[in-house]
Amino acid sequence: MTDQTFIFADMSGFAALTEAHGDEAAADLAADFSAAVRPRLERREAEEVKSIGDALMIRGEDAGESIGLGLEIVHEVGGQHRFPTIRVGMHTGPATEREGDWFGSTVNLAARIAGEAAGGEVLVSESTRSALARPERFNFRERGRVHLRNISEPALLFSVLRRGLLATGDLPLDPVCRMAIDPEGSAGSLEHRGTAYIFCSLACAERFAADPELFAGRPGAEHG
Repeated sequence: MTDQTFIFADMSGFAALTEAHGDEAAADLAADFSAAVRPRLERREAEEVKSIGDALMIRGEDAGESIGLGLEIVHEVGGQHRFPTIRVGMHTGPATEREGDWFGSTVNLAARIAGEAAGGEVLVSESTRSALARPERFNFRERGRVHLRNISEPALLFSVLRRGLLATGDLPLDPVCRMAIDPEGSAGSLEHRGTAYIFCSLACAERFAADPELFAGRPGAEHG
């Protein structure tokens, strides 16, 4: 059975975005996310298996192309102005196909790894890293062995970056809905405890002002 690389990508903070802007706006953004990813799949030797809410399940034929795709999704789709950060997880191994869907421990582990990833991160298993023909294409930072839900043995995980890329996009996040916001296109900013926070809309600014301690200090929200 030929090994496959399974990729799960979803929008970090999607629950916060839904609460802030409502179900319809969140559903529209999930559709925009899928539409932005799909044109990238064929040239990366990958195919969409299915969408699950705000998440996409993707099967890749080549581990290197799969990592390249994951980095594109994180850096070129996610983190844009008025778009949430994206997190990606993947694992490589054998799986079983039934009527266009894929099953097995490889798929399950890929999903668990995605759940462990932070916003703006591509997180891969040791198996995916070992499957690379040219590992020097990427920078790896070992995350260590992590216990994942319903997985008996801890998994050795690696955060991966493109060569020469030190960090993901540096746009700050609206602390309420978690969308990346270009300060020049923001609806305004508020200061709390010496830190400035920017907002996508007056509605988010008003929610923050009503209870700043609820939202202040979320990673990536600070600006200046």
